[in-house]
Formats: sequence, structure tokens, C-alpha cells
Amino acid sequence: MSSAAVNNNAYIPPPAGEVMGHPRQLWMLFMTEFWERFAFYGMRWALTLYIVAQFFDGDASGQAYASRTYGAFLALVYATAIFGGYVADRVIGYQRSILLGAVVSAVGYFMIMLPNQDIFLLGLATIIVGNGLFKPNISTMVGQLYAPGDGRRDRGFTIFYMGINAGALVSPLITGWLASVITDTPMQQNYKVVFAATGIGMVISTLWFWFGRRALGPIGRPPVDRDGRKSMSLVTIGAVLAVPVVYLLMAKAGATILAWLLAALFIGLALMLLIEALREGSVARDKVVAMLLLFTFNVLFWMFFEQAGSSFNFLAQNLVNREMFGGWVFPVGWFQSVNPASIVILAPLVAVAWGWLAKRNIEPSIPRKFGLGLLFNAAAFVVLIFALNSLVGSNGLIPFWPLVLVYVMQTVGELCLSPIGLSMVTKLAPLRYVGLAMGGWFLSTAIGNNLSGIFAGHVSGETGMTVQSALEGFTFSFWLLAGAGVLLFLIAPLINKLMHGVR
Repeated sequence: MSSAAVNNNAYIPPPAGEVMGHPRQLWMLFMTEFWERFAFYGMRWALTLYIVAQFFDGDASGQAYASRTYGAFLALVYATAIFGGYVADRVIGYQRSILLGAVVSAVGYFMIMLPNQDIFLLGLATIIVGNGLFKPNISTMVGQLYAPGDGRRDRGFTIFYMGINAGALVSPLITGWLASVITDTPMQQNYKVVFAATGIGMVISTLWFWFGRRALGPIGRPPVDRDGRKSMSLVTIGAVLAVPVVYLLMAKAGATILAWLLAALFIGLALMLLIEALREGSVARDKVVAMLLLFTFNVLFWMFFEQAGSSFNFLAQNLVNREMFGGWVFPVGWFQSVNPASIVILAPLVAVAWGWLAKRNIEPSIPRKFGLGLLFNAAAFVVLIFALNSLVGSNGLIPFWPLVLVYVMQTVGELCLSPIGLSMVTKLAPLRYVGLAMGGWFLSTAIGNNLSGIFAGHVSGETGMTVQSALEGFTFSFWLLAGAGVLLFLIAPLINKLMHGVR
């Protein structure tokens, strides 16, 4: 029995064939992720607005609850990735995890169409469980297409990241258009059509991977010593049982209790990775320590980046002048397409810039790229601070352009951090636990997302967002992000030393 057969994470060359200088399998994973993200972001832009409209009759007092629910949902979406990564690593392999996760997610998207709060929350819980099986494992498979030391890996992840954001770009535009055409009423009032379209998108993602996985060959298949049918049955049962548990965490425990649970989970994961790294030696230990340090900065980045679906949504709805030419009003949901549109435009430029700098041996190290991400995120809040201080009109609204610019600036920060983080995990994680480590990356994102909901709830308060509450909250955001970015630049040499030459 070969070592490649025993170790689910050992490098296995993909079946031959390249497209545009990358393994052809990358483009199949690209489109699978495109449709999954179409579903996720089609639902995401509407989530807080729907909760306030459906369950609070549009009253602004529901903004804080909607923000906390949004944060808890996103947190659990990413937190369950740790379990999905472990299941793929040790039990059923990546291909089967992705397929099972896609099917479970599709069921959840159709469930949230029903206007009952408990069924709605159960639907969100179902999406969470499915996403936990899907999301970390498709990212891990991208890394498995490239041999250790292959210089194309970072650029491959950047291309893959474009697939994520191409889906996120078209989803709010298409779902909003469908809602308007089918019902002939304003798009924000037709969430059932939006949710139905996202369910269809998830079905397409499932079918795309089902037919395309043959091109992967042995990559991502389960360990050969596992009983495939039995293992798959057990994991399926576990996924079904996990749905009510996730529902209770999201609907009953609350964001504060969830924050403590996620912190405990992160500590446990860190200990598991460190113990495994110690078995491999001091170099592996140092790499895991470096990875965990960067995970903590990732928490801060997403805590404030993910205001997009909560406080920024309510800002756009209530404090931004969206009236355009001819009296047409720019829909709130369409702001959510600014970030992915910017990524599709800017990602190739950033990838080229990293390559240009690398040829001259001046490409920033991974820690410094993270630092740049935090600083660009901080700079975006400077724009909002200026607008809320100086540009509020007699109607109590700020102009349209500052919020658009905020999304663009945050996008630059995201490109400096997020795709680099995905690639970093595949380089620094212990070989046997790459999927688990990828789950850890998403867990750090989960902690940030949960904190984002708590923070957005604080900005809205009990009566809804005001210019003053937004100004105070976003000023705090700037100082914390800027301080973290500067600190990371200062300690970058130490982290680089721990990474032992990994760039």
C-alpha cells in the first residue's frame, strides 16, 4: 500500500491537462464554487433586511436582533468548517464531503422560503451544516492541485477567489431582478423569490461537481482503509443530528454565549494542531505557531469587514441618499455587489503585482500582506467618519459615493489578506491535518463574524442606527484596525522567522 493511499493529504499529481497555465481541475472547482457562492450571497444580502421586514414588521427596533442573528449565522457557517475539515481528512474524503454538503445546503435554502421564524432558523441551521462540509474542503482541494513549492499556488488561489466573488457579484443583481420581474413590486419585498433562486443555484453547484469530479481522479477520495458506504451513512446521520444543535446555538444561546463557545473551540483546535506539529519536529511547531498568530489578526479583520451585511446594510437603507437620475432609487441589496465587482476587477491586478514584486525579490511577506489588509480596512472607515462628520445633508443623509468607496477600499484589504490566508494554511499546516487547519482558518473568520454581529447590534442600539451611533462605532473600528495593522508590521520579522522560509 503506497503512502499516498494511506495519507489522504499527501500530494498526488492531478490527471494531466492545463488551462491558462493551471491544472484544468481548477476551473471545475472554480465553477462549483461560483454557484455555491451565488446561493450564499444571494441569501446573505437579504438576511438582515428580511428579518426586520418579516418578523418585526419593518420596525427599526429589530435591527439589533437581525445583526446579532446575522453575525451568529455567519459565525456558525465558518465554525462548522472545522468539523467538515476533520470529517474530510479522516473519514469520507474531500469529494464526498463536498457533495454531501452541497445537498444539505440546497435543502436549507428552500426551507428559508417559508415565512415561519422557527422554520426559517432551522433552514439557516441546515445551510450552516451543509456549508461546514462544503466550504473548507473545496478550498483544500485547490491546494492539492499544486505540488509543494509550486509557485503557481498563490495565483491559483487568487483565480479561485475570483470564482467566489464572481458568484457574489451576479447574485444580488440577478436575484433582485428576478424578484422585481416576477412580482412587479420593489425587490426588497420579495425575499421568497430571492431564496428560491439561491436554492436553484445550490442545485446547479451540486450537479456541476457531481459530473466534474471525474477529472479529479484520486484527488480527494476517502482513505482506502475506510468502509465508504458505512462512513458516508454515519456522516449523513451526524449531519442530520447536527441541524437542531446548530439551531439551538443560533436561536437560543445568543451571540455572547456563542462567542465564548467559539473561543473554547479555537483553543482546542490550536492545541490539536500544536500537538500534531510537535510530533513532526520544531520546524512544524514554529509554522503552526506562526499560523495561529495570523489567525488572531484574521479575527479582527473580519469583525469589521463583515459590517457589510449588518450595520452597512442599515446605513445604506436609512442614512444614505440612494436617489439617482430620474428619481430611480438604487436598491440596498445592490451595494453588496460592489465588493465582488471590485474583486473581479482588482484581483488580476493584485496577482500581477505580487508576481512583479516577486521577480524583483521585494514581494511583501505573508504577515506584511496581512498588515496591509488591516490598514486598508482601517482606511475605509476613515471615509465613513469623514462622511458622517462633514457630508450629512439637510435630509439627514450622506451621499451615495462614500459607501461605495468604503466597499472598494475594503476589497483591496481583503485581497491582501483572504486569498493569501487560504494559501498560507496549505503551506504551514501539518501534512495530516490540512483540512482541520483550513477549518481553523474559517473558525477564526467565524469568531470575527460573530463579533461583527455583536458590534453591529451595539451600533444600532435598541432604537435603530443614527448618524451619531454610526460615527461613534466606526471611529472605534478605525482605531482598532489601524493599531492591529501597525502592530503586525512591527512583529512581522518574528513571524517570518517562525515560518522558516515559507512565503
